[in-house]
Amino acid sequence: MSARSPRDQAVSRPGWGRAVVVALSALLAMAVVAALGLWAAGASDLPSGAFLPVLAATVVTAAGGAVRISGDAGGLAGARAGLTVMPLSVTLVGALVIGAGFLRPLRRRAVVSTAELTGWSARIALVWLAGLLGAALTAHRTFAVPLGDDTLNDLGELFGVRPRAGFTADVPWTLVAGSAWLAGVLVTALLVSRSAPLPLRLLRLRESVRPAAHAMLVLLLVCVAVGAVVALVVAATRGRPAETLALVLLGLPNVVWPVFTVGLGATWNGRVEGPFALPMPHVLDEVLRGPDTVRLNLGALAEHDGRVWWLVVVDAVLVLAAAFLMAAHAPPRTPVRWHALRTAVALLVTVLVICLVGRISAHYGLSVLGFGDLGGGLSGRLILRPEVWSAAAAAALWGSAAGLAAGWAVGVLRRGREAERR
Repeated sequence: MSARSPRDQAVSRPGWGRAVVVALSALLAMAVVAALGLWAAGASDLPSGAFLPVLAATVVTAAGGAVRISGDAGGLAGARAGLTVMPLSVTLVGALVIGAGFLRPLRRRAVVSTAELTGWSARIALVWLAGLLGAALTAHRTFAVPLGDDTLNDLGELFGVRPRAGFTADVPWTLVAGSAWLAGVLVTALLVSRSAPLPLRLLRLRESVRPAAHAMLVLLLVCVAVGAVVALVVAATRGRPAETLALVLLGLPNVVWPVFTVGLGATWNGRVEGPFALPMPHVLDEVLRGPDTVRLNLGALAEHDGRVWWLVVVDAVLVLAAAFLMAAHAPPRTPVRWHALRTAVALLVTVLVICLVGRISAHYGLSVLGFGDLGGGLSGRLILRPEVWSAAAAAALWGSAAGLAAGWAVGVLRRGREAERR
């Protein structure tokens, strides 16, 4: 192996200064996107001093952390609340920034040692966790909750009931989950990059894993891009631009990625009641709104809007394009059956990740002397969770079919090029 130049050595061993820049740049990018999204959603109207804690809580949940919601309504009242959701637009921005920063110092190397990668990752992790700890400590606030109804307000005044609700970050869990999130981002960055160096023992992943990982990342990003275009068109033609901007900046992948799996044939179970409103097209909110949990799939959506079947066409184009991208970067002479297997596995893993991060659960309720949970805006519930096995089966079938088609097409093109050269 040829000796490395001093310049290569300097590039391959980034120090603490670069680690600080990478980690804090990711946190800053997440904070900016979250702040703009919260502003568009109306969070600027929160009581004085509340915007910063809400912003910190958004960043914490985007990095996989947890925020506990609590309520205190006194001895004559009851309060309950819970929230489980990742603002995936913020998550995606942070992952892209930190992944690009992680790979940049390594881009001119052919290989890298495990020790170098470990040291570089550890520097970023320590700075990242310090910043995440600061966000978690900032993410706490208590609000007064208006009773809303005149009768309940009178009861509250009579019995001295002053409901309060608040949130606080679960600091230990946030640090654990934030570490796992960062590790996943760094490993994914190495796998999806076509040129980043790998340790000698992992060089085989360049041909077996990287084409699939890269194609799936492109697939997910294209889904987000298509969703953004659709959202902007809807905002321009139907109004409500602030609400649309909030969706794009906070939770666009929360919408487009589950919708992508529905187009494949997956089923999600959901329910919306009370004042909650899904940041989704009207047809989804219409299907899910009601007192009972319903199954969200192509059939259920088509009953309300037949244009939903176009999802199948869009998904077919996207999956075939991703499969072709994988096959085009696979080693020549790879059997078609291997293209089918790798595409199926790659799409299966991708869909399972969507099922993991796309879950939503939110509920709250307030009652005074037994009144309140029946209406008046004092209770609500929002649930969205996948049927994992249906999603996995659909992904495996689509991946296999697309892999077969793409492998055959790439083989034909390569044979044609070889014939021309002769």
